[in-house]
Amino acid sequence: MEEKLKQQPANCIKVVLFGPESTGKTTLSRQLARHYNSIWVPEYAREYLQNKWNNERKTCEAEDLLPIAYGQMQLENELVKKTNSVLICDTDLLETKVYSDAYYVGSCDPILEKYALQNTYNLYFLTYIDVPWVDDDLRDKPERRVQMFKAFKDALIKHNRPYVLLKGDKQTRLQTAINHINELFKHKTMNFSENDLQQIENNGLTLEKVNSQIDLIKSGMAFSNLKKAATIGDGILKIDNETAYLQAFKTKSKNKKLIKFVPASGAASRMFKFLFAFIKDYNPEEESLTDFIARTDNKMIEQFSENLEKSPLYDAVMAQVSEDFANFSKDKQCHELVKFMLGEEGLNYGFFPKGLLPFHKYESNTATAFEEHFYEAALYASSNGEANLHFTISEAHQNKFLKELEAIKTNIEAKTNTRFNVSFSFQKSSTETIAIKADDTLYRENDGSLLFRPSGHGALIENLNDLNADVIFVKNIDNVVVKKHHESISESKKILAGVLLEVQEQAFKYLELMDEASVSEEIMLEIAAFLTSKLNVVLTEDFDDLSSSEKQAYLKTQLNKPIRVCGMVKNEGEPGGGPFWVEDENGTVSLQIVESAQIDTSNKEQSDILSNATHFNPVDLICATKNYKGEKFNLLEYVDHNTSFITMKSKNGIDIKALELPGLWNGSMAFWNTIFVEVPLETFNPVKTANDLLKPAHQEA
Repeated sequence: MEEKLKQQPANCIKVVLFGPESTGKTTLSRQLARHYNSIWVPEYAREYLQNKWNNERKTCEAEDLLPIAYGQMQLENELVKKTNSVLICDTDLLETKVYSDAYYVGSCDPILEKYALQNTYNLYFLTYIDVPWVDDDLRDKPERRVQMFKAFKDALIKHNRPYVLLKGDKQTRLQTAINHINELFKHKTMNFSENDLQQIENNGLTLEKVNSQIDLIKSGMAFSNLKKAATIGDGILKIDNETAYLQAFKTKSKNKKLIKFVPASGAASRMFKFLFAFIKDYNPEEESLTDFIARTDNKMIEQFSENLEKSPLYDAVMAQVSEDFANFSKDKQCHELVKFMLGEEGLNYGFFPKGLLPFHKYESNTATAFEEHFYEAALYASSNGEANLHFTISEAHQNKFLKELEAIKTNIEAKTNTRFNVSFSFQKSSTETIAIKADDTLYRENDGSLLFRPSGHGALIENLNDLNADVIFVKNIDNVVVKKHHESISESKKILAGVLLEVQEQAFKYLELMDEASVSEEIMLEIAAFLTSKLNVVLTEDFDDLSSSEKQAYLKTQLNKPIRVCGMVKNEGEPGGGPFWVEDENGTVSLQIVESAQIDTSNKEQSDILSNATHFNPVDLICATKNYKGEKFNLLEYVDHNTSFITMKSKNGIDIKALELPGLWNGSMAFWNTIFVEVPLETFNPVKTANDLLKPAHQEA
């Protein structure tokens, strides 16, 4: 039955008339279909509910919504086959979801909700309430037109749907809609073949999504609008009583499912970039290594060569080098060692996943980053003697990870007295994005197929969304330390989780209270203060003007969101994103993690805010992804799609443009409730280059 709600592939523009009842949608649908000599999809709900009223004298009930959705999509999928220009939809499933949320709070069928958010259209026309109300058998609550219009508008904004507001008389609305549809035709320059449509469908995408990706790539990346940097006392919490939060974690995490989520799909090629260049540029037969370093002023090679034996990579290579190696000069040994370490004829580390490289050298063994995550998980992501870990990996590396898992799991379980439940997932093909050429035409492979590329770590929000846990620790694969530092790292994680669980517990109490009955003005002010002081929510400017029922609904919406607690370290010149107060296009101010690439540094005001930042983001997150009823949030509803990145690449000598989805801890969590907490710099020990393994945090001695 679920397949009935899925959109069929289409090679036309799709627009939706969207808004409260009695705002002229059907009239305009007919006018537009007549103007373009095309097809319009009527609102199936009217036929269904009119029959129900005629036969039973009953209006719409919650159980009617799924049959209405099936009927609506059957109509759309039949009619879309009859046009290759524009399909005018009198409604869509998102409108059904809006009514479900407004009339039957908390009861939207999950299948309906899934496709309401998954199905896509080129443009929505939001019809305003400046036309007279016309009563009939099915329409009700004309007194709620303002609230319903706001609900429709909020849904478009929240789910990042492109829309145009239609106001005025019939002719004005019609002409405005025609102008915008004509603009869509101008930009519809991609000619997709039947093979293209099949490839798009096989990737789990829709033509509408691909066209939306292309539009985003063409329009370019939108910069964030920084209001100010988050600082201690103004967006960043400084922990004074660590013991209290450690105790909070200990008591409140009992009987909760904890899991550690580790993005680990990246290859190590960037880590060895300077060594690949060394192999290419240095010839030990022609000059000494000392002369090469002096000539090129290559400090990285100098550091690497002088500390070879300290690197955990050294022992792995030396265990397999040929007998001839001992006869080489020291300079040639260095060159040959790097060649063997990176090359296909040797260990091929340049194309390994970073998590499976030797990271730490101990007296009796060498440990990978993958292995170190197990030891850490036993300390802070375990409950009742069990620890759950989830790694996102490349499908190409699956066998390597499983082989490593088999080798280390039993050993670490015995050492830590912990049973590990380990799962893996791959980045979904449906999150890949199309690439186009610099001239905005389609890039095609030699066989004529389209090019789809991985869309960055923001795609992993889908993987995170699939997890079922109460507390999720998020940490990058390369941010690990040697065992002597594990306890201090563990303590920091527990403190962050303690902050999360304390705030979540109070939020749940307020939500349950508001579920039971209308709360007093005094309690609402208390909840508002909690939102602003503990969850850093900036209340809407018209909050004081709302009625009591509107205030309560607003507070409930703001409270009932996923929560993330993010560790922030003092800025000491490390590259990466940082914590800022950001204003979006709707004037809403919120706490966000912003990458430097998202900031318009040519704008002096924005550049000054960036330079005044006191902290940066080490990717140290604790997440709560369930609501107060124990149900999982759909995390895809909380993504700000406007924060996508546009990247320039080269493919077979051709410049291409590609789209990267909003970063996992950037735009993909933009609409979560956010708490930033200062954590010690020692918690941030990424391995960006092979030389980072020489730092104290990665050296046991």
